[in-house]
Amino acid sequence: MKTTLRKASDRGHANHGWLDTWHTFSFADYYDPAHMGFRSLRVINDDKVASGAGFPTHPHRDMEIFSYVVSGAIEHKDSMGNGRRLLPGQIQLMSAGSGVTHSEFNPLRDEPLHLLQIWIKPHTQGLQPSYTEWHPTPESESASKVLVISPDGRENSATIRQDASIYRLRLRAGESIEHELAPGRGLWLQLISGNVVAAGTELSPGDGLSAESAGSLTVTANEDSEALLFDLA
Repeated sequence: MKTTLRKASDRGHANHGWLDTWHTFSFADYYDPAHMGFRSLRVINDDKVASGAGFPTHPHRDMEIFSYVVSGAIEHKDSMGNGRRLLPGQIQLMSAGSGVTHSEFNPLRDEPLHLLQIWIKPHTQGLQPSYTEWHPTPESESASKVLVISPDGRENSATIRQDASIYRLRLRAGESIEHELAPGRGLWLQLISGNVVAAGTELSPGDGLSAESAGSLTVTANEDSEALLFDLA
């Protein structure tokens, strides 16, 4: 399988004091025409939010937006009436559709929030906005590979309005998983923590690895590691 490495240090970076953020793809003031997204995957922002700070109410439309909490907690409120607090390992998925406003805050006074904010373009514009979550079960909490988001909600995953299947990987040192990529699809692996080798390439936290050729990808952890794997049309 032919792969392309996107090094963490090559990403866009901004430090606003309350927010320290790294952009895998072009976002806000960071513009790189060579990195505008990958297939339907438009944004991967690696955000650290200071205690008591956050994103005030702002609008979105026609985007599937999900947040994966790495550490700390996130407080979500939106114009659909949802008000939720999510903890590490949990996911919130908001389909902005025809239009929605929301805010995201770190409610903790003594701990920063670390999350991945991810945007995926929907298959159809102007849909009814919606909100859902994924929470790990006791069985999936320590699973090496678990489906967290899919177009059909299979395996108790959250449902996205795009042909995208997203897996959370949690590998112990020395453990491996495989993922079979079908012809015509693309794969993006985003390492959150630890150190892994994928298709012979070593990844450190913040690194991304993409592939668009069919075949089997093996990911082996050199140390305890966590990642998200995107299988995209």
